[in-house]
Parts: sequence; structure tokens; C-alpha cells
Amino acid sequence: MDTLNTVAKDLAPYGKLRVAINLGNSVLAQSHPQTREPVGISVDLANELARQLGLHAEFTTFDAAGKVFAAAESDAWDIAFMAIDPVRAEKVQFTKPYVIIEGTYMVKADSSLKDIDDVDHDGVRVAVGKGAAYDLFLTRSLQHAEIARAPTSAAAIDLFVEQSLDAVAGVRQPLVAYAAGHGGLRVMDGRFTAIEQAMVTPKGRTHGWEFLKTFIESMKAGGFVAAALERSGQADASVAP
Repeated sequence: MDTLNTVAKDLAPYGKLRVAINLGNSVLAQSHPQTREPVGISVDLANELARQLGLHAEFTTFDAAGKVFAAAESDAWDIAFMAIDPVRAEKVQFTKPYVIIEGTYMVKADSSLKDIDDVDHDGVRVAVGKGAAYDLFLTRSLQHAEIARAPTSAAAIDLFVEQSLDAVAGVRQPLVAYAAGHGGLRVMDGRFTAIEQAMVTPKGRTHGWEFLKTFIESMKAGGFVAAALERSGQADASVAP
């Protein structure tokens, strides 16, 4: 078994744990209303990992998962939190998921699109956040609908509204929150995919990756993940098995 010192050197070769935080997914992270510092389950997990390894955690925030993934090319972070996807797996290593969230659609309240399967038809235009897990999934799965990409998930909602598109895809919780604050919108029942959120490290850090896989399982089993979701007001997200 690797020593913690070996793991720390492999996972954080620059002597500090550089953590990428995606503020574009409110289930995983949010900005503190007063300090603007990142908070949420991603931050809690990173801080606990750093504590166990005797490292200082340094956070860099992004507004979209696609931007987090792109930053892996420039060696900008040591660990990140993103959805498991085969495209991303070409460049990064995933743990098992720690949280499962739903990808679904928001439409106008009077839309003729009633069910998830109604969306994939000729002439239907769907807004997505570029590079998000649901963008990658829908790019592979939609056969007829047209995808319109915005730089971030929040911008995808703006695009949906401004261009009067037929639907916007996204994580259920922020879509529900947006619909609740804006009249004439509804979020569909059901989901087009279950988005499995995992901890991630760049490929090649074998000792660190092996430790992360064990770490995340212990955080789930011991109740840490559930408690962190509760603290950040995301208790309706599902802890992964």
C-alpha cells in the first residue's frame, strides 16, 4: 500500500493541492453570499482530502465543466469534480461517482413537448452549456433535434429565453430554481440521463488515483457526502451507491 507521503507527492507534485471547482453546477459548489469564496460538497471533499494528506488546498473556480476539462491540458489543477464521460476519460481518471444528479429539460409552460422523448424530433432546438456532461451525452444520443451551445449552463438558459428555443437541457436543481423564479416555464418529469459526478485527477498519477478511489468510497460510506449535501442545501441530490 502506498504511504500518504507517496500519494501526496503523486497527487500534488507542486506541494499544494490545486483544486478546480465548477461553480456552474450549483449541486456541487456555490459562491458564499458574503465572502464569494467557493462552498459546497466539492469544496468540503477537497478540504478533507487535503487534511488527510497534510496538504494545503488551493482553489481555482470555473463557470463551466467544459472549461475545467479544457484546463487539464495546461496542468492547471491536481483534482477536479466532474461527470463521468467517455470523452473526458481519454485525458483524466475518474473515481466511482459520489453523487448522481438528473439531466432534464426546461420548456415553456405551454410547450407541446410533454415528455423527454418528445424533444428528439426534427425542428426542435435545444440549448446546452458547451462541454457540459449533458452536452456530451446529447451530442451522442439526439438524432433529430438541433443543439445550440452557449459558453456555460447559465448562458444556455439565457440563450433559450432570448432566442425562444424549444428547450434547454441541464441539471434538474438549477432548472427548477430558475423556473420557480420566472413565470411561464416548466421542468419536465423524468430525465434523459443520470449524471454521475466523480472526483478526477489527470492521467498518469497512479498512486494518487488509487488513493482517491478509496477516499471517495469511504466518504460515501461514512456519511460525509450526505452531510455535505445537507449543509449546502442540496439534500435532494442522491448519494451514489
